[in-house]
Amino acid sequence: MIIGVPKELKDHESRVGITPAGVHALVAAGHKVLVEHQAGELSAMPDDDYQAAGAEIVGSAYDVWRLANLVVKVKEPIEREYKHFREGLLLFTYLHLAPVPGLTGALLEKKVTGIAYETVRDRSGALPLLTPMSEVAGRMSVQVGAAYLEKEHGGRGLLLGGVPGVPPGHVVILGGGIVGTNAAKIALGLGARVTLVDLNLNRLRELDDIFNGRLNTMASNSYNIARAVCEADLVIGGVLIPGASAPKLVTREMVSKMRKGAVIVDVAIDQGGCIETAHPTTHSDPSFVLDGVVHYCVTNMPAAVPNTSTLALTNATFPYVTKLASHGVEPAVKEDAGFAAGVNTYNGVLTCEPVAQSQQRPWRPIAEVIA
Repeated sequence: MIIGVPKELKDHESRVGITPAGVHALVAAGHKVLVEHQAGELSAMPDDDYQAAGAEIVGSAYDVWRLANLVVKVKEPIEREYKHFREGLLLFTYLHLAPVPGLTGALLEKKVTGIAYETVRDRSGALPLLTPMSEVAGRMSVQVGAAYLEKEHGGRGLLLGGVPGVPPGHVVILGGGIVGTNAAKIALGLGARVTLVDLNLNRLRELDDIFNGRLNTMASNSYNIARAVCEADLVIGGVLIPGASAPKLVTREMVSKMRKGAVIVDVAIDQGGCIETAHPTTHSDPSFVLDGVVHYCVTNMPAAVPNTSTLALTNATFPYVTKLASHGVEPAVKEDAGFAAGVNTYNGVLTCEPVAQSQQRPWRPIAEVIA
C-alpha cells in the first residue's frame, strides 16, 4: 500500500502523523511511504531522518494526497484540504466531526473512508488513540492556566500554588476521565486546592483513593457546578462523550458570576466545548476575555509540545496504521469491533451514530454497510 503523510495545515499544528521509526517498519513490511517536505520538521524529525528510514520525500501536499491509498494525519482536514478528497481514499486521523458539518459533508460527498482516532475503542471499551493526547492536554491545561492567571495575560495575578502565609489558587476540574485525572496530578503537584466534578460516583471514589483524599470530589449537577465555578480561580473543562458534541455544563450566567481575572481552559473545545461562552481559538490567537474571565480554547493544545505529542500519539496509532496497510479497511474492521467504531464515514455513508445525532443526519452501522 502507498501511505501518505502530509504536512499539517491547521494553525500552529506542528505534530506529524508517522515518525521515521514508523516509516522504517512500514517500508520493511513492503509498503511505500510518501512524506511531504518538512512534515516532521517542527516535531524535531527532519526530512533526512525520514529518507534514512526509507521514505520518499514529496515536494507538495497535492502529490501526497493524489498518490496515497492511505493518508495518515494528526488533525482533521481544514477546508483548504477538502479539494484533495476522492472516492476510495482512506483517511486516518482525528476527525472530531460532530461540530464540523462541513467536513462531514465533504467526506460523504467524495466517498472518503474516514477513520477517527477519537472513536476507536479497545477491548475494554476505552479510547486508546485519544488517551495519549488527553494525557498531554490534561497536564498542559494546568500549565497554561497557571500562566494565564498571571497579570500580563489578563489573569488575577495569582500564583497557583501560593506561598507560605498566602493560600493557593482553587482549580475546578469538570470530568474525571483522562484529561481530568492528569490535570489533577499537575494541579496538586503545584500545590493548588483542587475540586473535581464528575457524574460517576464510582469514579469519584477511585480518584479519592488514588489521590489519598487530597482531591476534593463533587457529584455533578448544575447547583454544585455553579457553586464550584463561582469560587474557582481556574476552571478546566475535560468532559467527553465519544464522537458527540460536549454537553454545556457551565452556562453563560455561571461565567458572569466568576471572579474577575479567573481563567477557563476548555479542553473539550475539539468537540464543541463544555463551557457555553467558549469558542475555538488558535495558537496564534489563543485567548479572549468575556465578563472579565480569560478563556483559553485552543483546539490543538498538544501541538505546543510537538515532539512529546507526536511520539505519544504515534506509539498508540502505529499498530492500527500497520493493520490498515497490511489488510485494508474491510478485513481490519471485520476482525476488530473496536476499530470498526472508529469508522465515521464509509463510501458516502455516515457510520457514526453520535455524529449523526449531533448533525441530524441519517446513518448506518459500519457492520451493516460492509456486509
